[in-house]
This record gives sequence, structure tokens and C-alpha cells, in this order.
Amino acid sequence: MSQDDNRTTIEQGTPQGALALPDRTLPQRVYLIPVRERPFMPGLVQPLLLDAEQWRATLERVGQTPHHALGLVYVGDRDPDEVDPDQFPQYGCLVKIHAVNGEENQLQVVAQGLARFRVEGYMSRKRPYMAEVSYPEPRDQLDDSLRAYAMAIINTIKELLPLNPLYNEGLKHYLQNFSARDPSPLTDFAASLTSASGDELQEILETVPLRPRMERVLTLVKKEVEVARLQNQLREEVNEKISKHQREFFLKEQLKVIQRELGLEKDDRTADADEFRERMEALSPPEAVQKRFEEELRKFGVLESGSPEYAVTRNYLDWLTSVPWGVYSDDNLDLDHARQILEQHHSGLTDVKDRIIEFLAVGAMRGEMKGSILLLVGPPGVGKTSIGRSIAEALDRRFYRLSLGGMRDEAEIKGHRRTYIGALPGKLTQALKDAGTGNPVIMLDEIDKLGQSFQGDPASALLEVLDPEQNQDFLDHYLDQRLDLSHCLFVCTANTLDSIPGPLLDRMEVIRLSGYITEEKVAIARNHLWPRALERAGVKPAQLKISDSALKEIAEGYAREAGVRNLEKQLNKIIRKAAVRLLSGEKKLSVTGKNLEEFLGQPYFQKEKTQRGVGVVTGLAWTAMGGATLSIEATQVHAQRRGFKQTGQLGDVMKESAEIAYSYVASHLPQYGGSADWFDESFVHLHVPEGATPKDGPSAGVTMATALISLATGKRLPRKLAMTGELTLTGQVLAVGGIREKVIAARRVGIREVILPKACERDYKELPDYLKKDMTAHFAERYQDVHEIVWGK
Repeated sequence: MSQDDNRTTIEQGTPQGALALPDRTLPQRVYLIPVRERPFMPGLVQPLLLDAEQWRATLERVGQTPHHALGLVYVGDRDPDEVDPDQFPQYGCLVKIHAVNGEENQLQVVAQGLARFRVEGYMSRKRPYMAEVSYPEPRDQLDDSLRAYAMAIINTIKELLPLNPLYNEGLKHYLQNFSARDPSPLTDFAASLTSASGDELQEILETVPLRPRMERVLTLVKKEVEVARLQNQLREEVNEKISKHQREFFLKEQLKVIQRELGLEKDDRTADADEFRERMEALSPPEAVQKRFEEELRKFGVLESGSPEYAVTRNYLDWLTSVPWGVYSDDNLDLDHARQILEQHHSGLTDVKDRIIEFLAVGAMRGEMKGSILLLVGPPGVGKTSIGRSIAEALDRRFYRLSLGGMRDEAEIKGHRRTYIGALPGKLTQALKDAGTGNPVIMLDEIDKLGQSFQGDPASALLEVLDPEQNQDFLDHYLDQRLDLSHCLFVCTANTLDSIPGPLLDRMEVIRLSGYITEEKVAIARNHLWPRALERAGVKPAQLKISDSALKEIAEGYAREAGVRNLEKQLNKIIRKAAVRLLSGEKKLSVTGKNLEEFLGQPYFQKEKTQRGVGVVTGLAWTAMGGATLSIEATQVHAQRRGFKQTGQLGDVMKESAEIAYSYVASHLPQYGGSADWFDESFVHLHVPEGATPKDGPSAGVTMATALISLATGKRLPRKLAMTGELTLTGQVLAVGGIREKVIAARRVGIREVILPKACERDYKELPDYLKKDMTAHFAERYQDVHEIVWGK
């Protein structure tokens, strides 16, 4: 028997799109399609989206049947396109397909739920799925209790209608096709109205007996009424609040108009003008500022509030009255207090503290601090910014920090003219406003990193600011008034002096911060960094301790730079790892040199070993990150022809130093025990490790010459020593800079004997005693002196 013999059509002569009634004969074999989210319920009419690629063939088969009926089964959160029939539930809903529309990769069908079915067996377990089904009917007798349940469900639905108008449409569809006195379709329809979960609706679908099904549905509908009432109540409360705010706003606006008409309240213009006048009366502005203020205030009084000029004038008056004209804080010129603050906040830097105390002493003698501009120069992380804060605290002045790094627009310094949209005063005017006094400590950070662009040169704009003879009449373009900056104390910071223009550098007092040796780093970590890191992490000092040996190991093996910023990062890393162990149950931890690797891993830096051999000499160099040692190597490549090659990413100045050293040694080699024609037959290669690091500077000439002589004579250096100095073609040894940093670099690698230019003897003698301890320094005026120091006469 064919499939068509087992069923009759649902609609005989029914026009396309008409709704089918569930009392017709239903097919015994149907195609199945799984759906997710919610099961389809009998009596429900709604659109259904299906994947075109997966289910087009199934829908075409359904369209070829006379009844156009399809079985929908609920598969929950599983993907309908990947689920197999073994995972299908036993119960589903038979639907009539009325329209199929294609939209890109999806098919939209209008489905009408007809009846629940039960799967009795599968005709096809591959797409298109086909199953033999039965249609279970409830056997309950329609008695008074079922009628009571039906009336309860109907009354609950009536309660839902005024709370949510969306239920009206669904109820109309139901009443057009079903009888309100038929409890089974009514129950299924009521369940479909709720927002119950898919699993709850599937339980309703699988419950064939009427009484338990109606009990469950009534509970769901009651819950839906409560949720709808709560949503409605929340919506009314929100609308009431909004309406209340709108009503208050309109009433306030009406009240303002009434009070203004009666002269009981000032309008915004009058209130602003009175506020500006009160501000200016509390200040002591110069006569020119007071005159401009009166002019702008009169103009402000006649402008229309809607005009652009009104807002411009109001902003100008706001700024003009925000500058602390004639307001100065009292300086604390007690040198003992200043010394105590500096010692409390900074370990080491004795020479820097002395310079600052001397600077403050001159101000104390004069009775006020003005005139000089300090420039703190040193590697990153040595405490330049914090020293500026300490100076402000020592003087009891307000502190304002202005970062100049990357600044390209001179209007940032001098302000924009008022003709531009969004114009503002310069950063100096803003600093005075924020500080609230005319004599704050203003820190100009990273002054060596100023930029230039088509918008001007900020470095040139700073010339007027940092000149004690000019900054008493500094002109801000926005205010168009003269500001007296001579009472401000300017403290600038830089990593290097090379990029600071000469005229700007000439206006500043340079104080060098050369970095810290290991002992100073240990003291800083013990007194400042470690307690602060513990406090920030919320770890008690009794829970985590660190020994001095561990701090020394960190400074030498993990944070060898001139500053202490990386040292602080390593301490924070230790605390983070310790926090994990403390929270895991350990009560106390102690970090020592023996277990340090458990917290930080292997050291980044191994103990430096100076190279020794023929043609190898240790030089001393200065970088923006501090001092460093360089092993300069020279070797003979072959003896076939004359030649000279240099490698190591050398800059132009260092290449010139190498050429000078080569020419000097080649012309004076017999004087130093070599053959006069040795260079004529030798191709010499000079290398400065490491090759990946750019190097430049004039201080390696003496070292290169010594390496070339060692190569040409075949004599290695007899002992560990390092040298620095600039060499001329006539053998003069010229002065170089960075003596402190270079001595620190020599001490770090264990070298206790250095050769310095004679002109740098004064710089060496000014070093602290702890840096010169156990050090032997030789001073050379000519290269012959260097040769005698190294090899003797």
C-alpha cells in the first residue's frame, strides 16, 4: 500500500493559505523536522525559520503530499542540523504548511499546529526523516471539574489581555478556529501563550490526559500573569519618574520667568557677572588686567546670550579671574627642614642634595626663591621627578608637573589666540590656576624630548619662560596679558643634554644625577621601594621579609641599570609570587640570596668578565642609561696589503676617533716598540662589541690607540685596567665627560685601576669618597703617558 493510501487530505478544495481544522483525518506517516528553543503547540499559528540547505528537500517532499502536513519535534539546545533521530523526543506536533518563502540561506514557512503525535517507528532515519505516528487522544470525561479548570484558564487569559495587548492577536486566531468549550485545544493554546521554557512546554505536549495537563498549564498561566503585572508595575514607575522630572523642569522654568519678572532672581548673565566680579575683588591684579576685566565685563553685559561671542567672552572672563593675581604662598626657608625632607625621600645623591641645599640657602639669604631655573640631568629611574616634589614639599609650595615629551605646538606654552575655536591659555597659565598661587614649583619634565612641527617650536617658546630676566612679563596669547612667572620655581628634567638647544640650556643651572652604585640601590630598596611595594600589595612586613644579600643580588643580577625603576619592578614580581604562596596556606616567607631564583628565575646579567689578550683593551663609555664598559678588539686579518676596517655600529664621531687612533699609531709605532712598516703590510679590523648596540662619542680614542699598539707589538695588557679619553693626531689626550658614570661602571665589573685625561682630574677629585675607595686613577696629558702607565718605559 502506498503512503497516500494510508491517509486522507486535510483540506479538500480548501484555497491555498486557509487555516485547517484539527478534526479532519490525519496522516499516519509524516516527514519530521527538528526545531529548537520552543516546541510547536497544537492550535498555534506562527512563522518558522528553517535552514534552506538542510531542509529544502524535506519541504519539497511535503509540498508534493496532498495534505501538506509536517511533524515538528523539539530537540532543545542541540543543533537541529546535526541531531539524529535517536535523539528525537517521542512526542511532537503535526503542523500544516501554508506558505514557503526563501530568504538568502533560510526558508520561512507559515505553520499551523494541528495535533500532538507520538512516534511509533521510523521509515527513514536519514534526511528527509519519515516516521509512522499515532495521535493519542485524552480519555477524560468532560465533567464539572474539567469545566472548572477550563474556566480558570479562560479567566486567567482574560487577566493577561489588559496587561499585554500582544495576547489579543493570538486569542483571535484561536477563537476563529477552535471552540472555547473544547478543553484540550484550549489547554495547548494557553501553554503556547506563556514564556515558559522549551522543556516545560515539551512536558505539556507529552501529557495526554487532560486533568494533569490543565493543572500544569494553569500554573504556567498564573505565573505569566504575575510576571506581566510586575513588568507593568515597573513600566508605570519608570514613566511616573520621567513624567515627574518633566513636570518639575517645566515648573522650574516657569518659576524662573516669574521671579525674573518680579525682580526676585537674577538671570544667568547677571549671576555670572557677579561671580566674576567677586573673584576679581578677592585678587590683587595689575592695573592693566583690572582695566581689561572691566572692558570685557561691560561687553559681556550687552551681548545676546545666544551669540557665539557671548560664550567666548564668558570663557575669557572665567580664565582671567581664575589666575591667582597677586596671591603667593609663604616659603619655608628652613634649611634643616629642607635637608630632612631630602634625606627622608632620597637615599644617596649626596652631591645633588648639597647643590639643592646651596640653591635654597641663597634664597634664604635673599628672603625669597626666584631667579634660577634648575635642570636635573640623569638616566631614567634615578629620581629626577621625585626630587622636584621634594623641593616643593621642603618649601611648602604647591607642585605642578608638566610633561614636555613630544610637545610640538608652541601654543601649548604661549596659549592660543581667542580668534580660534576651542582656544585655551598655555600650560603655564593653567599651572597657576591649578596651583592657586603665583609661586608654585613647576616641573617641566622631559625637556630634552621637545618636538618641532609646522605649528612652531616649543623649545623657542620656552626661552621667554625660563629666562629670569624676561619671565616677569610673560605674555599669554589667550589672555593677552602679562604674567609674572619670576616667582615660580622651575625644575626641569632631562636624560641627556645633547638634544636641548644651546640658548635654552644656557638659561638653566645643570645638576647631574649619575645613577646609583649597588650599595646605594640596596639602601633605596630597603628604605623606600620595599616598604612601598608591600603597602601597595596589602602584604604585612611580618609575612614577607627580604635579606640584604637578596637585594644586592637583585641589583647586580636583575636590575643593573643606573636607576632603580627596574629594581622596583623586580621587587613587585617577588611580592606577586609570594602573595600566591601566602594565600595557598604558607604563613611567613623569607627571600634570601639562596632562594631568590625561586621568585625571579635565572639572573638576566652574569658577572661581567673583562677580556684580556693581544689587541683587547677595556674602555669606559657614557650612555643615557648610565656608564658602561666596552672591550675594544683589534686583530690582523692578513699581511698582504694595507687596510683598516671598523665594525660595531659606530657613529660618525666614533669612526673619526678610530681613524685618528689608526693614523696616530701608524705614524708613531716605532716610538712604542713596533716595526715602522707593520701597518703597510697588515689589514687591521677594529671591532667594538656588542654589534647590535649603536655607539657614538669622542671618548674612545685612547682605548683604540692602545688596542692597535697591543696588536702591532704583540704585547697584551699586563693587568686589569680601563681607560677613557679623546685623542688628537699629535697625541694630546683631551677631556671627556661622564667621569662619575664611568668610574661606577669600572667598579661594577671589578676594575680598580683607571686612566683618565689630565683635564678630568678635578672631576675625579670631586667624586664621593665611597666611589674613590680602593680605586687607583692615573691622569694622562699625552698618549706617551698612557703607554708608560700601561707597559712602563
